[in-house]
This record gives sequence, structure tokens and C-alpha cells, in this order.
Amino acid sequence: MSEPYNELKQVEMAIKSAQRMVGQATMSMDPDQLQAATDAVNQAREQYKKAASHQTGVDAAFFEFSEELLEKADTQLNEAKK
Repeated sequence: MSEPYNELKQVEMAIKSAQRMVGQATMSMDPDQLQAATDAVNQAREQYKKAASHQTGVDAAFFEFSEELLEKADTQLNEAKK
């Protein structure tokens, strides 16, 4: 029972961490920070995909919200890199 919860918590923490990194990187516009933020978003997306492949159906709202957050982070990074 706790394993799916832990997996979801890991996804949530990875997304929050990526969001913070994206925010910092887009404020500083430092190329290294932008790359690190891109890597963090990609890692969060991989954790998301792994967790989504094990979802039970009760977590649908969580996965939908997580996908939206990842898309926003991607968009923000892509705009900053232009």
C-alpha cells in the first residue's frame, strides 16, 4: 500500500524541485542553470511516466495535474531559451 504512495510522493517532489529550478533559471537566464532545469524537468517527466505506468485509476487527477505542471515548466523553459 505504501509503495504507490511513495512513488506518487517522489513524482510530486521531483516536479516541485524542477519548478523551482525552472523559476531560478528563467530569472537568471544563465545557460548552465537553464540546462540544469531542463534536465530536472526531464527527470521529473521520467519519474512521472514510470509512476503513470503503475497507476491504479484512483490517481487520475494527480497524474492530470502533474502533466499540466510539467507542460508549464517545459513551456517556460522553451520561452526562456528563445
